[in-house]
Amino acid sequence: IQQNVDQTHYLESLVNAAPELELLAPVSLNVVCFRFRADGMDDEVLNALNAELLIRLQESGAAIVTATMLGGKRAIRMCNVNHRSRREDFDLLVREVIRIGKEVLAESISNQ
Repeated sequence: IQQNVDQTHYLESLVNAAPELELLAPVSLNVVCFRFRADGMDDEVLNALNAELLIRLQESGAAIVTATMLGGKRAIRMCNVNHRSRREDFDLLVREVIRIGKEVLAESISNQ
């Protein structure tokens, strides 16, 4: 259990270090809620972007995460309960969220 909690705080540090990501709730045990963000976008647009990002992330098989709403903001919700999780898994999660988020953002800009 402590390993999962420590890994969750590691993910929190990765999210806080990435300018493309935003932590949406305090991390206390094994859940991290965050989202991809982009300057100048309102919550409605970011909610749609993060919904599409989550679908693509799940379909890629890179990570199994869920969604939730916090204060009107769509969050990517990662709950760490796997004793086989490694720090590398969280590095991959953050890399893929940023990569897919940028991909969805570029598509939404080109469609305007």
